[in-house]
Amino acid sequence: MGGREYLGEFEQVVLWALVRRPERGYGGGLHDEILETTGRDVSIPSVYVTLKRLEKKGLVSSSVGPLSPGARETRNYRIEPAGRAALERSRRLLERLWDGAEAQPGTESGA
Repeated sequence: MGGREYLGEFEQVVLWALVRRPERGYGGGLHDEILETTGRDVSIPSVYVTLKRLEKKGLVSSSVGPLSPGARETRNYRIEPAGRAALERSRRLLERLWDGAEAQPGTESGA
């Protein structure tokens, strides 16, 4: 992933869910974490589509295995160092965008 390519909002949400709860690194678990954390009731297929896109970008990796003893096999995802770096780039971009925005006309503190 190039340094000038930024993550979309939902890509960030999925990556943060992986960072926050790595033991929930499968579609249903990430869906639950996103719902609990953001209040957004996204579809599980949209989580998997995003995970596959992030995997193609090299930001996450996956393996197939049971979530816990006796559980059925599932695809489990984990964030890679490139994924953490992408989150950091996105955070810095948002900070630059917010820097000084509060003092601008039309914003809550500048109005």
